[in-house]
Amino acid sequence: MADMKDRITLFDTTLRDGAQTTGVDFSLADKQKIAAMLDRLGVDFIEGGYPGANPVDTKFFEKPPAMKACFTAFGMTKRAGVSASNDPGLAALIQAKSDAICFVAKSWDYHVEFALGCTLAENLESIAGSVQAARAADKRALVDCEHFFDGFKANRTYALDCARTAHEAGAEWVVLCDTNGGTLPHEVEAIVGAVIAVVPGIRLGIHAHDDTGQAVANSLAAVRAGARQIQGTLNGLGERCGNANLVSLIPTLMLKADYADRFEIGVSQEALAGLSALSRSFDEILNRVPNRQAPYVGASAFATKAGIHASALIKDPKTYEHVEPERIGNRRMVLVSTQAGRSNILAELERLGITVEKNDPRLARLLDEVKEKEANGYSYEGADASFYILAQRLLGRVPDFFKVERFKVNVERRYNAKGDLVSFSEAVVKVRVGDKTMISAAEGDGPVNALDKALRKDLGRYQSYIKGLKLTDFKVRIFQGGTDAVTRVLIDSTDEAGESWTTVGVSSNIIDASFQALTDSIIYKLMRSQVPAE
Repeated sequence: MADMKDRITLFDTTLRDGAQTTGVDFSLADKQKIAAMLDRLGVDFIEGGYPGANPVDTKFFEKPPAMKACFTAFGMTKRAGVSASNDPGLAALIQAKSDAICFVAKSWDYHVEFALGCTLAENLESIAGSVQAARAADKRALVDCEHFFDGFKANRTYALDCARTAHEAGAEWVVLCDTNGGTLPHEVEAIVGAVIAVVPGIRLGIHAHDDTGQAVANSLAAVRAGARQIQGTLNGLGERCGNANLVSLIPTLMLKADYADRFEIGVSQEALAGLSALSRSFDEILNRVPNRQAPYVGASAFATKAGIHASALIKDPKTYEHVEPERIGNRRMVLVSTQAGRSNILAELERLGITVEKNDPRLARLLDEVKEKEANGYSYEGADASFYILAQRLLGRVPDFFKVERFKVNVERRYNAKGDLVSFSEAVVKVRVGDKTMISAAEGDGPVNALDKALRKDLGRYQSYIKGLKLTDFKVRIFQGGTDAVTRVLIDSTDEAGESWTTVGVSSNIIDASFQALTDSIIYKLMRSQVPAE
């Protein structure tokens, strides 16, 4: 009988600690979408935010999405000198619609006396009282021991007292935080080993920040020392230099023998194979350029230029790859042969449900077209609908639904009747459907909104099929600086059935790029609805 593997619990704090990232502001829709992505991935805990701290978090906890993961609220322990029943902050956490509460507690004596302004004993009482109140309300309780490693080095006895108090009060997990991010892996391993004397490893976690670039290494060091929970974020999001990157940790735990042979996590092999797509989709939600050099999932993680490396890879990919890229949904990028390129294209077509023979000569044309378009700024990683149309068009399978003969957009800034300076947008679109020509005009909140309304105002016999089509998000990214800048526009659309898709347009003119993405969205909707052309 095979030995039982130890379980590593994954705690995701993207929606809370990740929200501290400079330039990142999650909308309510973003939080809902990301929570669903995390739940499909298979993490055990999803920390949704700090209810009551801001309007978005408050709304998120009023009606949380259904999920298999343990939905967790974050907040402070009760104030010193106030009973648990009389602390409004604690009451808000207990009343939040969550399965668990993760309390942050000071564990460095300097911070207790300097930041909280209370005695060391009062801080311990706050930890115990908060955990007990959560347990009494049938909430699972976790305690993040803030500044634990610095606190341990300054006052070992008191830091251990904080961890012990949380555990003895009934905390399911006691999490050691490297809040300033300056602790090194060998220190983490030694300190976690010391903590296990007062808190069992099966109740101990690690929360590492990446200020020395070692948050992943520190998390793995804690696991080696006996900790069994890892806290982290998608793509290493977080304040300052970020948090431990779960997108790097998950494949390491699953694919590296030192960990895979000893441990198991809640992520399936199928979910692992979607990790690259998840990472890039997450960046698209944030309107960030994906890190090409990101471990495992970056576009360049398995890219090799021509030369002796490429020659060796042809004979055996293991010569220059530490894992198979397919295991995490990435792909090998080597300019070696048309056949290798066809394999990649075939895999994408199969994923999108497009049937084509592997020896079809049109695949070579499609491969060349994709390469040319990507060189000009297109990216189909986050725009499957546009790739679907491109492939079907080159395969001769896109019906001639309509033809846009011209469009015009006017943007005017003027004073309204109230004397306020406002922007006014109007679009006119001339489109041919069969032997009929329609000219539609519409006003909008901006030029793209006006174009969207005008284009969808009258498409003749196709109008009923796009009635439920809605533009839900619009992202712009600029490539190349100066007057010849290239603009990429991504548009998210949904329909009445709840299906969503993303299209892309590229041009030196933002309106033209937007219009490309808009027309692709309509064509995709008509094709997926199997609407015949006239």
